[in-house]
Amino acid sequence: MDWTSVYLKTSDLNVFILGTGEVATRRANRFLDHGANVRLAGNALSSDLTDKGAELCSTSDVDELVQWADLVVVASGDEELSDYVSNIAEGKLVNRADYPYEGNIIVPTSFSIGDVEISIFTNGKSPLMARQMRKKIQSIITEEDILEIELQDYARGQLKDIINDQKERRNYLYRIFEDETINDYIKNREIDLAKEYIDNLIRGLD
Repeated sequence: MDWTSVYLKTSDLNVFILGTGEVATRRANRFLDHGANVRLAGNALSSDLTDKGAELCSTSDVDELVQWADLVVVASGDEELSDYVSNIAEGKLVNRADYPYEGNIIVPTSFSIGDVEISIFTNGKSPLMARQMRKKIQSIITEEDILEIELQDYARGQLKDIINDQKERRNYLYRIFEDETINDYIKNREIDLAKEYIDNLIRGLD
């Protein structure tokens, strides 16, 4: 398997999408929701996309659009034009919705729960199973898991001010994770009390 998962910073990324159909719209929404500048070449855009800042362009302008883009998404039913855009986008990030392995970026199925984003990639073997696994994962992640992440992030920030050694900080984070009092606060959704308790624990390390 010659693909590996990474997360791409998309704020202010210039994304050109060839196509305006269902797949192109889904890709556009995803990148717009994560702060990218998105231009699409095709027939028409929904008001939802234009309200988010997407721009509709002509397919006759694909050369200029590819030059403008940091990432090129090919999601058009016009195979000849799709191949042309892919060819002139050499050296750029390219996602081909029609033939994923002919690009160098794959956009996997993903979902968010709170601040957690989870992506699933079956190496192209079964998009259906990717969706089924998504449902299973969504069913087992609880609100308590999300609150625990919030508290771990809070504790990490506090510990960085007084402990330089990363391994030592990790040990304290495990202790916080396993602390029964903190777990009780999480179960009762008493996050402010949990943070106050963490503050007292960390204060004792000074």
